[in-house]
Amino acid sequence: MTDTPLSAPGAGVGRSGRVALWLRGAGGRIVPVLTVIAALIALWYVACIPMNAHQSVLLAERSGAEVTPAAASERRNMGGIALSLRNPGPALSAAFAQDRPVLPAPHQVAVELWDSTAGMRPTSKRSLIFHGWITLSATLAGFAVGTALGILLAVGIVHSRVMDMSVMPWAIVSQTIPIIAIAPMIIVVLYSVGVQGLLPKAVISAYLSFFPVVVGMVKGLRSPDAMQLDLLRTYGATGGQTFWKLRLPASLPYLFASLKIGVAASLIGAIVGELPTGAVRGLGARLLAGSYYGQTVQIWSALFAAAILAAVLVAIIAGIERMLLRRMGLAR
Repeated sequence: MTDTPLSAPGAGVGRSGRVALWLRGAGGRIVPVLTVIAALIALWYVACIPMNAHQSVLLAERSGAEVTPAAASERRNMGGIALSLRNPGPALSAAFAQDRPVLPAPHQVAVELWDSTAGMRPTSKRSLIFHGWITLSATLAGFAVGTALGILLAVGIVHSRVMDMSVMPWAIVSQTIPIIAIAPMIIVVLYSVGVQGLLPKAVISAYLSFFPVVVGMVKGLRSPDAMQLDLLRTYGATGGQTFWKLRLPASLPYLFASLKIGVAASLIGAIVGELPTGAVRGLGARLLAGSYYGQTVQIWSALFAAAILAAVLVAIIAGIERMLLRRMGLAR
């Protein structure tokens, strides 16, 4: 009797069979995501009706339709849901096509997002690609500084009891200050010494991104257990060898998890840094201009552009993580 070797999943299956298996697995992952997205979009459309009800009823009244109550002062004191229930036709007729809605419909945001990206030149001052690049520059600069600072502080905290007792509490306390309060202070101080442009926004981004890196890196550098550390001491390894051969490789999964949080926080810092300065370029400037002129569709399109940019940055870090950990033999 001979032993039959175990086959890998999909072995002995033809090319069409492997494609079918892949599609089945991909479908199992994609279908739940699409279901959730569809539910959120449907809920968004439903929310547009009461949110935009006052303007919808007003437009219907101006076009000659009968609305209840007839007095505008009484309608202003009513909630959106109550007004929609009393005027279902007028509330529904214009809920998804207003020029300046309280809550724009998903298709309005999608159209504005397309028109301001693919529908115009990237160098145009109205292009979200142009504004996104301005914000991305500050994000990457601040993220690089924050990551380097966080790693250096984490190494010092792990290897120095004094830094652990002194620096770590201050790092925690620094994150209790609302960024919306400290950002104007940073900008005013840097402006007073002649520092303008990219650097103030990068400083704010670095301020938000260094803390996740510090916490994750400290946790990762301390992840090797006592048995592993004792084994290296038995082999006569130096502190540097212990760091490079054991602590640093063990910290990489923690580091990359922190980097994903840090890059998103860095993007938020860059956007917040554009708000107090009255900037005319950047995603923060688009949000500010939209709020000034009541262009809610522009605000929502800039928000979605920021979300897409953050998702791309996190995906890039995740790709680097998989590639690096696979080469190190720490992941499949």
